[in-house]
Amino acid sequence: MLKQHLQLKLGQKLAPQQIQLMKLIQLHTLEFEEELERELEENPALEIVKEDPKEDEYSSLEDAYQDEGTESIQTDFDVNEYIYDDEPSYKTASSNYSADDEEFDNESLLTEGQSLYDYLLEQIHLVNISDEDEKIAEYVIGNLDTDGYLRREIKAIVDDLAFSQGIYTIKEKVEDILENYIQKLDPPGVGARGLQECLLLQIEKKVSSDKAVSLAANILRYQFDALTNKHYNKIIQKYDIEEEDLKDALDEISKLSPKVGGNFDTQTITINQEIIPDFVIQVKDGMVIPMLNSKNAPTLRVSEEYKDILTTYSHDKNSSEHKQAALFIKQKLDAAKWYIDAINQRQNTLLQTITAIVKFQKDYFITGDEKSLKPMILKDIADITGFDISTISRVVKSKYADTSNGIVYLKDLFSDSLTNDDGEEVSTKEIKTHLQEVIGKENKRKPLTDDALVVMLKEQGYNIARRTIAKYREQLNIPVARLRKEL
Repeated sequence: MLKQHLQLKLGQKLAPQQIQLMKLIQLHTLEFEEELERELEENPALEIVKEDPKEDEYSSLEDAYQDEGTESIQTDFDVNEYIYDDEPSYKTASSNYSADDEEFDNESLLTEGQSLYDYLLEQIHLVNISDEDEKIAEYVIGNLDTDGYLRREIKAIVDDLAFSQGIYTIKEKVEDILENYIQKLDPPGVGARGLQECLLLQIEKKVSSDKAVSLAANILRYQFDALTNKHYNKIIQKYDIEEEDLKDALDEISKLSPKVGGNFDTQTITINQEIIPDFVIQVKDGMVIPMLNSKNAPTLRVSEEYKDILTTYSHDKNSSEHKQAALFIKQKLDAAKWYIDAINQRQNTLLQTITAIVKFQKDYFITGDEKSLKPMILKDIADITGFDISTISRVVKSKYADTSNGIVYLKDLFSDSLTNDDGEEVSTKEIKTHLQEVIGKENKRKPLTDDALVVMLKEQGYNIARRTIAKYREQLNIPVARLRKEL
């Protein structure tokens, strides 16, 4: 039996233009330059106005608003005779994945480098070894990770050799090839099955007659657990040595590398790690002035040549070929006009956001002291600008500002708040700074425990629980007191 019923649903759908704008907003300067170049190549109706180079490559907020809508961006033209409903294909080719699912394309910043695998193969081919043993060695080398360690069990490698290579061998033979051939290759420590073995392989390459080297080798071989746990007194008593002798041995151990494959990469190596700031923040006469990198604010316009071509084709309404050409040109002109609007919206969004951040954190930008940072969350900036929280998140993502105190990652300016003993809200970043200072001044022979840190911070007016101290310490990559101990 058929029935009719009404159902009311509330939904939200983003237009392709909105999706594209959100993508443009989250791009940092380098990515935006690449995106702009790609758009200029794909759409000949879009042109960039080349201006005389200026000394200051940053544009201020006031300049940006003055430039908006000037004659350099010419988008008013009559194309009513050839209106069509279809959106340009590149505007509708959007992804439904979130920004977090996207990966930064580093192709332009990378170059091929020799891998650890290739380097070891070159050496093993020069060793006097039987053909079968060489194939086994090659297979074992292929199982090493990028740090040079063999993480797999020998038994699993034996099984793989039988099933995939047709080589039937035993565990003892593979171990013999590993220890007598692979672990003798350069760099020292390669082919180790753990950190202890890796360090031992390196220390054994040194002159054993040296007292410090000999002691370091013994400590690594027989007192590795005591070493990792920094039980120095136990080691001193075990070998009946002076503290200075232990310091010399520890100095030798500190020269060893825990990741011998660190100088190699299986695929690529980065040759450009330069950070180009998206904003610059200047302080003049007590005023904080935010500016936008001019590369984020290019002057674009619609091609006059294409507009003239459209006018020419539009006069011949009888020719189907001319009409198709006119439709194609109008599509490109419409796309160029919309892209210019999107760039302007991106520029204004970035400027309004950085202005709000600067206004909120004015004291920090003037002093440069992290203790001056106020508690600030995305909602605070969203309330000031009127933008959605997700928009603010996209703006600050992967963005940097050039300040008088160095390059600042915008996301580092955001932090939660805690209330001190005076009832004032303070930034968690300020508390972390105090925590770092306290640990930096501690007696390294007797480092402060988390309980002791709680007491010291409470004396400074920060009433924080022990578990919070432990959380902040881990976020700052500071180990526990036992591992901070030094001689």
